[in-house]
Amino acid sequence: MSEPLDLDACAREPIHIPGSIQPHGVMLVADATTQEVSHAAGDVAGRLGLSRWLGESLGAVLGDPLAARVAQVTQSSAPGGYAGRLVRQGGTFDVLAHVSGDWLIVELEPAEGEGLPAAALLAQLEAAAAAFERAPNLQALCDRAAIEFRRLTGFDRVMIYRFLEEDAGSVLAESAAQDMPSFLNHRFPGSDIPAQARALYVRNLVRVIPDVSYHPAPLIPAWNRSEPLDMSDCALRSVAPVHMQYLRNMGVGASASISIVRDGTLWGLIACHHRTPMAMPYDIRAGARALAGGLARQVRAKEEAEGYRERMRLRGLEDEATARFVRIGGLEAHLDAGLADLKRMLDSDGVAALRGETLHLEGVCPPPGAVRSLARWALAEAPELVVTDRLPTVFPEAEAYAAQASGVLGMVVASEEPFVLLWFRAEQPEVVNWAGNPHKAVGLGPGEVLTPRSSFEAWRETVCGRSRRWTLAEIDAVLRLREALLEARGRRRLVDLNRQLGHALDEKEALLLQKEVLLREVNHRVQNSLQLVSSFLGLQSRDAGDAMLTTAFDEARRRLSAVALVHRRLYRSDQIETVDLARYFEELIADMASSMGEEWDGAIHLDALPILAPTDRAVTLGLVVTELVINANKYAYGGAAGRIEVSVGEARGVLTVSVADHGRGKHTPREGFGSRMMSAMVRQLGGEIAYQDNRPGLRAVLTVPVVAPPANARV
Repeated sequence: MSEPLDLDACAREPIHIPGSIQPHGVMLVADATTQEVSHAAGDVAGRLGLSRWLGESLGAVLGDPLAARVAQVTQSSAPGGYAGRLVRQGGTFDVLAHVSGDWLIVELEPAEGEGLPAAALLAQLEAAAAAFERAPNLQALCDRAAIEFRRLTGFDRVMIYRFLEEDAGSVLAESAAQDMPSFLNHRFPGSDIPAQARALYVRNLVRVIPDVSYHPAPLIPAWNRSEPLDMSDCALRSVAPVHMQYLRNMGVGASASISIVRDGTLWGLIACHHRTPMAMPYDIRAGARALAGGLARQVRAKEEAEGYRERMRLRGLEDEATARFVRIGGLEAHLDAGLADLKRMLDSDGVAALRGETLHLEGVCPPPGAVRSLARWALAEAPELVVTDRLPTVFPEAEAYAAQASGVLGMVVASEEPFVLLWFRAEQPEVVNWAGNPHKAVGLGPGEVLTPRSSFEAWRETVCGRSRRWTLAEIDAVLRLREALLEARGRRRLVDLNRQLGHALDEKEALLLQKEVLLREVNHRVQNSLQLVSSFLGLQSRDAGDAMLTTAFDEARRRLSAVALVHRRLYRSDQIETVDLARYFEELIADMASSMGEEWDGAIHLDALPILAPTDRAVTLGLVVTELVINANKYAYGGAAGRIEVSVGEARGVLTVSVADHGRGKHTPREGFGSRMMSAMVRQLGGEIAYQDNRPGLRAVLTVPVVAPPANARV
């Protein structure tokens, strides 16, 4: 009874350090520095006619000219290569050499007569490459490749084998002799080619087993170094016994594998089988390696072309759907009408849209409750996309509706609402033809020896719980659609914000108009009231008959003029919070001079910088200046006209206002109403007033701290 299946046993097989070679050739191992031969494998004496080789130099074993070429090959940047041919009594040999760690490895393989002329080989390769280029698609390319590689190698059966998911492989194309069994469209489990074997296929592009019934030739003397000899790059490296038995179970006498490496990744293999032992000489191997490189480039070109055509098809459908959404006012507002287009875009069986608590369904979908549960899972699973063609495997609840949705592509538009789109693909049971039972690929026989399966009869398996796969082009299309939806949502939000802002601006404009009307009315009433009071004081001044009363009435009228001027300035200015002191004092002084009589025309001089001040402080400053001018008129010039200088400046955060006359000299203002009012106003400003000798005359200097105007004030 066989042991249980153990796939890890194959993965642990040390196939790169077998310590032996295939016996159709000879291998010499020499010190990479001294070129002294320390080990050999194969029939050295019979093939090379040497009884002594251990401890000899490569020059003594191969001849100095060939040893020199070996040194040149190994000293180049390439890992190794062809050194030439060696003719001995045992035959003619192709010589290959490479370096492995501290060791120089030289391999000698029997040369097949004269071989194919170089010109003929080159012509065959060029014809094959041209046929590859003419292939319209990937399948046609693989069909042609199987034919061309069989023609080049002469093997009975050549298969183009592509690696799939989970490292399984499928035979895409085959060219075989009539009596050879066919494996076309059959799959092989990943355990047939374990991970370490796939790694060696990327490193060593051509592997040949001329006779699968050979007996390995071990290294002589036995390798006793601390590190085993790495034979990864050896063409003669012995194959794992389990693989040899695997080939014998297939009825194969000789085998060759040529790697198809695309962008550094093992895309597939060109598997060559022959019923009887058959060699592949070095020139054919070199040609096969070059042709496989051309095939890999064509594989890439064909896959990219097919991907491009698929992307263009999807882009057309995507643009059509997006344009329709824009025309009808947005996807969110017309989900029912838009879902049919989304379903057609990805060729899905059904599509669902969940926005908030509202659910829309189109086509074949799971029950509504299941869709809501699936949407919650998608929101928790990924911030943007969730993609699977095996939904029951990752979301066990889906087992109940696998027939409707074994595949799902979920797109999260907005998680806060939530807004989720889900595309569904129904279960697509697949009948897979395996080359033998994949569940009995490798086992452990008696004595813990790895044994491969013995039958390669077609074995069918029905795979359930899977849907058609989502392609990269389809996933890219959904990502672009998501970006388009997010941009559209952003634009709509911006339009809404602009509309709200417009409404707010209209309301503010209406309020400003109302405020303007109110200010106009207030200013009109204040001006009328002040004019009435001023007129009343003028009448009282004329009827008083007392000089002191007349003077008092005139001073009161000047104070009213200062207040009225502030109101006029406020009404004319577009900045009601601030006043330009230079313009304000200019108008104030002009009004005062006009009210004091024609003799004062040009008598008051102003030197002021354009300084902004809050309106309430400007009013107070105007009243202070008015009082100081009245005092100068009264005490400096005895009521007559005289030169008065008013200056306004700012330095280091201090506002300075000075009023100077050239009259009678220093005097002390009386403690009347005006003086008490001015002292109160100075305290209100938080400033100080000082009187200085102007020689002649008096200079009153008011200093107050500067109060910053509002941020939107303009000079």
